[in-house]
Amino acid sequence: MWQQHLAILPILVPLFAALLQLLPWGDRPQPKRRAIGLLASILTLVLSIALLIQVNQDQMIVYALGNWSAPFGIVLMVDKLSALMMLITAILALPVLIYGCYAEDNLGSHFQALFQFQIMGIMGAFATGDIFNLFVFFEVLLISSYALLMHGGGKFRLRTTLHYVLLNLLGSALFLIGIGTLYGVTGTLNMADLATQIQQLTGDQAALAKAGGMMLLIVFGIKAAILPLHFWLPQAYSTTTGVVAALFAIMTKVGVYAIVRVYTLIFGPEANELAFIAHDWLWVMGLITMLAGAIGILGARDLRLLVAYLVVISIGTLIATYSLNDIATTGAMLFYLIHSTFITGALFLLADLIAFERGKTASRIVSGKKMANHSTYSVMFLVAAIAIIGLPPLSGFVGKLFILESASPNGTSFWLWGAVLGATLIMLISVTRAGSKMLWHTLSGKPNEQSAPLGKRAAVIMLLALSLTMTIFANPIRSYTTDVAEQLYDIQQYPSRVLTEGEK
Repeated sequence: MWQQHLAILPILVPLFAALLQLLPWGDRPQPKRRAIGLLASILTLVLSIALLIQVNQDQMIVYALGNWSAPFGIVLMVDKLSALMMLITAILALPVLIYGCYAEDNLGSHFQALFQFQIMGIMGAFATGDIFNLFVFFEVLLISSYALLMHGGGKFRLRTTLHYVLLNLLGSALFLIGIGTLYGVTGTLNMADLATQIQQLTGDQAALAKAGGMMLLIVFGIKAAILPLHFWLPQAYSTTTGVVAALFAIMTKVGVYAIVRVYTLIFGPEANELAFIAHDWLWVMGLITMLAGAIGILGARDLRLLVAYLVVISIGTLIATYSLNDIATTGAMLFYLIHSTFITGALFLLADLIAFERGKTASRIVSGKKMANHSTYSVMFLVAAIAIIGLPPLSGFVGKLFILESASPNGTSFWLWGAVLGATLIMLISVTRAGSKMLWHTLSGKPNEQSAPLGKRAAVIMLLALSLTMTIFANPIRSYTTDVAEQLYDIQQYPSRVLTEGEK
């Protein structure tokens, strides 16, 4: 039955779609490639929903490739966290691709295929149960991202892409050294088996495993853009095209996911000498990342750069909240992760629309002439601003309320309250200033006549509507993210299920 292969189908669909899109397709190939891409994205979304439903019934799906059992064979493991992240990716990808189909994909070669390869890499990273294959899927999504960052060309994109490539090559080398160290000590790379082997290490072996684990933290910190490893993100996200930046809203969450998975399962409460080796570092780095993002948005003179720094603040919030190591705070963190992914994706697309219709002033935070769809973008920006800042009644407010509610304002958590509320105030000042300057204080004269296609505006509205949807269904979503966190902290379930099913 096809349900038996649900775990791998969200990876295979974008893979085969990308391979089909690379074919010549004769005259006027682009419409055919777009049709393949949209069909694949819709199918991936449907499969991700089906996968989430199946995981809710079975708690966990273990898929052994080639019927080779764990820990010796390659396994895909989809639990509630993996299924949630895969669904978020599929939901984001569809409106972003719709936006890209309106001539954005004509700016460079093979955009449609690269988009699908990117989705494949992200889906694989969320589904793999093997830390080496996590590296493999990281490389797939990174290679795609190198080309996508350069989409449209230009010297600024070339420079930022070069920085991004060099930093990630360093990260890839450290990743291999880190997993090599862990393999040398434990003799396995299966995450479930690693979780059991790490518990038995003592002395020098434990020290070596700790060194490998801290190397992985550096790698995941680069992917997630945690300070001091975040400097690549603002320039990379602000200089690439809006459609690529919107897709990359999920990229940093891959790094966050890897941190949550590895430092809860492998180096979590059951790891004895190596328990919670990263949490003290994550707490400090999360708070400082929020501070760095806040300073960045105060100094931003371009709307795209401002949104990029908003991503940095959201990453700091997620990491600091997770480091409190509690089911309630992790559940709240996952709710905020969903919100921040969709709303930053919407903001990148909206900034791209505004830049297009403003003409010469583009996305610079200066006064300019009115746009052809000025009123529409003003309303969109207002909704997005309320959501990203965290003002009532939209999902940003609900997400921050859940975080503050789950972290009592005493002891260590007091600093999280101060950081979240302080960052919210700075976001209010900076985002309001940008909106006032670009949309309220306009120059006199005839408005710019160039108008973006209706389909692009519809794609942005789709993402903004998700914030309203999350507000309406906040309690069920929060209940689910809490269930995800409870399963995540049930450390015994993961190894028991993966290794037991592998023996069947």
